[in-house]
Amino acid sequence: MTVARTVADVAGTFDDDEPVPVFDRSAAAQARLHELVPGGAHTYARGSDQYPEGMAPMIVRGSGARVEDLDGNTFVEYGMGLRAVTLGHGYEPVTSAVARAITEGVSFTRPTLLELRAAETFLEQVPGADMVKFAKNGSDVTTAAVKLARAATGRTRVARCASQPFFSTDDWFIGTTPMNAGTLEQERALTVGFRFNDLDSVRALLSEYPGEIACLILEPATALAEPAPGFLEGLRQLADRDGFVLIFDEMITGMRWSLHGAQDLYGVTPDLSTWGKALGNGFPISALAGRRELMELGGLRTDASRVFLLSTTHGAETAGLAAYLAVERAYRERDVVGEMERQGRTLAEAVSADIRAAGLEDHLAVAGRPSCLLFTTCGPDGEPSQEFRTLFLQELLRRGVLGQSFVVSAAHADDDIQITVDAVRGALPVYREALERGTATGSFHGRPVAPALREHSAPRQLDRAPRSSSEEKRGKQ
Repeated sequence: MTVARTVADVAGTFDDDEPVPVFDRSAAAQARLHELVPGGAHTYARGSDQYPEGMAPMIVRGSGARVEDLDGNTFVEYGMGLRAVTLGHGYEPVTSAVARAITEGVSFTRPTLLELRAAETFLEQVPGADMVKFAKNGSDVTTAAVKLARAATGRTRVARCASQPFFSTDDWFIGTTPMNAGTLEQERALTVGFRFNDLDSVRALLSEYPGEIACLILEPATALAEPAPGFLEGLRQLADRDGFVLIFDEMITGMRWSLHGAQDLYGVTPDLSTWGKALGNGFPISALAGRRELMELGGLRTDASRVFLLSTTHGAETAGLAAYLAVERAYRERDVVGEMERQGRTLAEAVSADIRAAGLEDHLAVAGRPSCLLFTTCGPDGEPSQEFRTLFLQELLRRGVLGQSFVVSAAHADDDIQITVDAVRGALPVYREALERGTATGSFHGRPVAPALREHSAPRQLDRAPRSSSEEKRGKQ
């Protein structure tokens, strides 16, 4: 059984005069990963099921906005590090700062001076916050925020924005998704949803569960949805009136919308906010920040029952803190957000012009905030299509572009943008041909890409490695 996508597999898909990328070594390594790591990746969004079958590159190195895979293919990458890398891969000021820090020790029995410097710097960066606690990933700090809210209010229910895709791997959130096996029903039942930009849906929850809502958590903005005038302000007023804790999830917006977060950009201060991704330019660090009276519930200076809050072995190791301090310095020395906005705008305008010229604007589009661009792929009926998404991803990959989005970094130079524009331009005739046939089936190899959070996994033969000798022996018994 082959585990690689070869030239023969795809020769009928591409023009004869254009090179066909081969992913033999990447596919073999991916099959081996499936034998050793559940899902074949450590983040579901990085899974091979998110890419055309047999075309999931295994990355060996990156520099700036470019990456190279096991087969020697090079790509312009988008959405780098799940939107965590804003300064580019291998950004020297960050890697040098980390190297200096780790040569002097990474983890000790007491706090380090880096913890003090990072806390002081972060609280200057986020002026609405009084205290901060660092951790390693977003789920830790969002769940910690929920825990503080429940402790402070004595309430149990969590209201989360139901139209936003992800907040935590913990039961209070993941239990509300289709991928809820292993979560507790009693925990799922305590999470309720409201709609973004719909204050009436929040008021309805407060009426349905009077005095029960401990917190309301949402991203203050997303790539495709800016807050309507008065929406965030209305949430702040409702929180002050009802007594629930208002939590802004700034994992994506923090340091991509603004150095100071969306809360500063829109002028609304939450009670708590959670940060991650761009804080470390790919190094693992996240943060929970907020009002002193809430944060101190997890500290020593309180007469209330203490909250066991983010007590982690690696939360304040020196590499992540040094990375954050170097990233924050880069943002003060350069207009990093402005650079991302300019390059994203250039990309969106050029690609959109080509799509319009091809008459495909009803089926393919680039949308979103310039620093956080997405592309939408629709079939002949004008509805979003996983098959046509697969086809578009395939055509981008074969032309040297890797990404589930067009989310730029400040490392995307003009030539990176031009490569991407040319890749889209080359993909448009293939996309049009599939539309004219009425289906993308047959235009790509294997199964279409699938949503990352879904209840069942469809069988994918090419993701399976050949059986080991011990498995073969058991099969003969």
